[in-house]
Amino acid sequence: MNIPVLSWRATVAGLVACLLVANASADEACGLCAKQIVTNSELATCFLDQYDQIAKTGNGAVVVDLSSCASRGVVEPLPSPNKAPPEPDVQFMISRTQLDCLKKKLEAPGIVLDPSATIELDSCG
Repeated sequence: MNIPVLSWRATVAGLVACLLVANASADEACGLCAKQIVTNSELATCFLDQYDQIAKTGNGAVVVDLSSCASRGVVEPLPSPNKAPPEPDVQFMISRTQLDCLKKKLEAPGIVLDPSATIELDSCG
């Protein structure tokens, strides 16, 4: 009967160790984090306004929810059939490193965000 108890304790200890290692290296390899996001000037401004609050959440990966920022009640013009701009991402998960990197990229002078822009986060390392 002691063998299952020891196996159970070893399993729990192993899982705890894995979680600690995964949390410590969350910025290095976040499997669920976005590799890129699509945004526009309205959502970028909202992100920058909420940055301090967003930065306080989470330990490794951060969930960004800008759904409250998206314009409501405004009818957008129909896109041309051959070149529809990609829809902006209002919810995405990024690492803490990507969060800081995204802020820097959105604050870069001369960035064009309308009708939408794809921001690469792979290079944020």
